[in-house]
Amino acid sequence: MNKIFESPRAALEGLLRDGMTIMSGGFGLVGNPESLIPEIKASRVKDLTVISNNAGADGFGLWQLLETRQIRKMISSYIGENRLFEQQYLAGELELELNPQGTLAERIRAGGAGIPAFYTATGVGTVVAEGKPQEEFDGKPYVRERWLRADLAIIKAWRADPEGNLQFRKTARNFNPIMAAASEMTVVEVEEIVAVGEIPTDCVHTPGIYVDRIVRSTINEKRVEFRTVRERQI
Repeated sequence: MNKIFESPRAALEGLLRDGMTIMSGGFGLVGNPESLIPEIKASRVKDLTVISNNAGADGFGLWQLLETRQIRKMISSYIGENRLFEQQYLAGELELELNPQGTLAERIRAGGAGIPAFYTATGVGTVVAEGKPQEEFDGKPYVRERWLRADLAIIKAWRADPEGNLQFRKTARNFNPIMAAASEMTVVEVEEIVAVGEIPTDCVHTPGIYVDRIVRSTINEKRVEFRTVRERQI
């Protein structure tokens, strides 16, 4: 089955609606679905719940959907350098469910694995655990966390073949693969589309069974989120 679509807009056609939950890949500014996010903005869907490690940075990534007030709730682990995210939350304009980063990753992975809940020691004794069931195992307290699933995942990969097998590069693997498995529909933008069999079996990070639509990315900005430098020693 050929899953390739001609444009980011075509790849999202018929999938977007008000009030839906979207998983958006990326780790910092790496592996963000840069070509698909502008099409969501253009669609004007609203009241979105977005699950993402962070929400982009000023002028980049999910920041675009915050600017247009299309996001009602963020489920994230890092606000980072995104001043708009911070401002909207502090002003009560944006609902935020803040997670420890490892917990967020595991909640998404559990959603893809069909595990509705799990226990973790992370957050015990902090505001993270407030209102959540807790239980002792081997004399230690653990807090129960629920899985995360979404109506749609938008992710970015390095390479794909027409059957949807995906290969990621480096830190783009942190959230994108697990999101592909934890949503009802997965749309992937890729830098390269190669023939079936060209991605070595051991390098297929996400098998095509989890992928519904593929499109070649039109934006590959690859920003550095926070650059630090030092003066050259003479």
